[in-house]
Amino acid sequence: MSARPAVSVTGLGLVSPLGIGIEATWAGLLAGVSTAAPDSLLEGLPVDFCCAVPGFDGDALLGRGLSWRLEPYAQMALVAAREAVADAGLDPATWDGARVAVVLGVGGTSTRHFDKQFKQFAAERHDRVSPLFIPRCLTNLAAGEISTDLRAFGPSLSVSTACASGATAIGLGRDLLLSGGCDIAVVGGAESARSRATSVGFSRMGALSTRVSAPAEASRPFDADRDGFVLGEGAGILVLERGEDARARGARVHGRVAGFGASADAYHFTTPDPEGRGTELATRTALADAGMAASDIGHVNAHGTATPLGDVAEAAMLGRVFPHAPAVTATKSLTGHALGASGALEAAFTLLALQHQRVPATANLDRVDEAASELDLVVEKPRDVVAGAALSTSFGFGGQNAALVLTAA
Repeated sequence: MSARPAVSVTGLGLVSPLGIGIEATWAGLLAGVSTAAPDSLLEGLPVDFCCAVPGFDGDALLGRGLSWRLEPYAQMALVAAREAVADAGLDPATWDGARVAVVLGVGGTSTRHFDKQFKQFAAERHDRVSPLFIPRCLTNLAAGEISTDLRAFGPSLSVSTACASGATAIGLGRDLLLSGGCDIAVVGGAESARSRATSVGFSRMGALSTRVSAPAEASRPFDADRDGFVLGEGAGILVLERGEDARARGARVHGRVAGFGASADAYHFTTPDPEGRGTELATRTALADAGMAASDIGHVNAHGTATPLGDVAEAAMLGRVFPHAPAVTATKSLTGHALGASGALEAAFTLLALQHQRVPATANLDRVDEAASELDLVVEKPRDVVAGAALSTSFGFGGQNAALVLTAA
């Protein structure tokens, strides 16, 4: 595979458990404190904590007339998209909307709405079922809302590759730009896992940490005492433009998407391939797409969910592909796992790390698992790292894998 052109990231928008907006989120990353805490929405469940976006008020941020019909993940997507477009210095009132595409990764819609509506079904109160039940079930509605809000008339796509969705959306948005399908791509991911059904479902699978007595210590990627992931939520949106277009309008550039790789484990519907063959394929494909050697990567934002099997497989893959041991961090230790949004959030975190030449630390990493002992894990405090390129990895159920090579501006 020959290298393809990188595309410029001219705008970022972030809604995360670390804060709302770029500045608040970056400050939270550097603070290095887990956001996991008990959640009243989950009270009484076996796992009653998560990483929630602090102080998110859809009515205040979007207006009651808009927010009332949107699920939380869609509200967050819209808030992040508005920030990203403004950060890019673009004005939807003056751009050519026919040349603007929206690609949003969503693993699943917010199930809080389902919880309420299924109670009506169970009670045979069919006349109490919301008339918005179907629209709020559709995974493409958030992308549609962004398109409507921004007057973006180009392709409007929703991508669902489980927890790789956000990263996949970024890669597909880059493809649209390079193929000439659009001139601006508003891309990313959004999801809110804060619901009783989601918590119980993952809990029954044995996927969640059960540290209910110490939730802030629960998300511990690559730690020998990890016992599962912590639910999270949020939205990460990037504005992508071709390099020549960004230069022509004098846009500030956060960094570039230089390479994208996707693959399937073709192994099991939930368990990762223990040898990491699919994840390695996605990573090597992203490197080849960027025209880079593995040694060019100075920093990795690992998928790092803190699941017993997933971390081992990823550590083995990173050790094989990157024998020079670049600095590795796992920011889910701070934010929890925002599922379909995580790949986009972490791509943005990686761009910020490149921009500031500083890598956030992995929280709760007290005793490194032997399987990850060869990795150069950033712990205790952020580390200054001089790097021109970094990798962000995202993997999901169904054996879905995505990898992004990102470069400094």
